[in-house]
Amino acid sequence: MAVIVITGGTAGVGKATALHFAKAGYDVGIIARDEQSLRSTEEELRRFGINARAVQADVADSKAVTDAANEIEYRLGAIDVWVNNAMGGMLAPFRTMSPEEFRRVTEVTYLGYVNGTRAALELMTPRDRGTIIQVGSALAYRSIPLQSAYCGAKAAIRGFTDAVRTELMHENSRVQIAMVQMPGLNTPQFEWARNKFAWAMRPVPPVFQPEVAASAIFKVAQKPVRELWVGSSTVQ
Repeated sequence: MAVIVITGGTAGVGKATALHFAKAGYDVGIIARDEQSLRSTEEELRRFGINARAVQADVADSKAVTDAANEIEYRLGAIDVWVNNAMGGMLAPFRTMSPEEFRRVTEVTYLGYVNGTRAALELMTPRDRGTIIQVGSALAYRSIPLQSAYCGAKAAIRGFTDAVRTELMHENSRVQIAMVQMPGLNTPQFEWARNKFAWAMRPVPPVFQPEVAASAIFKVAQKPVRELWVGSSTVQ
């Protein structure tokens, strides 16, 4: 049975991806911070007749992510696919953000991917197989106002991923690392992000359902590519 791990796997793209892979027969490990959401999602995944393991961890904590990866692999077996998806955000002009607020978004959204990639590589490299998928964004290429920390993190993920990929190629490694660049998605992202405005904000249209993202991630897991763009608005 193939095994996938998804960070931020209890809502939005992460949960949709977990359900998609569970339906396809994968055993699924999910990592997130909210204990109640972890348990309910774990129960939902097991209804598909697969093995599931939910582990509480803050992706900004490198040791916690590594420990979570080891626990999931111990419970479910060798991890075949690792999806970095967890993110943090803030809707605010850059000059109104404190250094601590900016740092937290960066730690979760960028360093969370770094920590996840490190944990996955530590397990995949010795056996010379596996696929790491970074859930990216069109904002890695075209930034928008009021999301400076998030846009910066997504651009950093792209640069980081390209660098790691070249290192793996140099080592003739069969471990794959890919990015799936997303358009605007109908997820709780804008509800969870701290908002310094008096009104609610929504993603830039057109807005796609998270199941579209999950399908794209599944496609890349079956046949890894360097980068997959989802939706015409992402390409334009």
